Amino acid sequence: MAHEHGTPPRVVDPAKIVYVYAQVADHIVAQIEADALRVGARLPGERDLAEECGVAIGTIRRAVQELRDRGLLITLPAKGTFVAAKPSGAEDADAS
Repeated sequence: MAHEHGTPPRVVDPAKIVYVYAQVADHIVAQIEADALRVGARLPGERDLAEECGVAIGTIRRAVQELRDRGLLITLPAKGTFVAAKPSGAEDADAS
């Protein structure tokens, strides 16, 4: 579905009763599950992600921290943030 003026689909729905960082984290998880981001893939930089998602850099940092806490991402200083693992359950879906 084409978007007006080439704008990307919205990642964040301000009407949802969910923290914005959680919506961003869910968006990243969905990309991992869809293999748009594979294990070992480097995520875009914080500024690029913030622009893509239409949120502040602090929101991106909180979302990435959440996913690091879940073991899905790993950040290497001066290297970037990488996909460390697929969400649990994603491997089960691949096996069926």
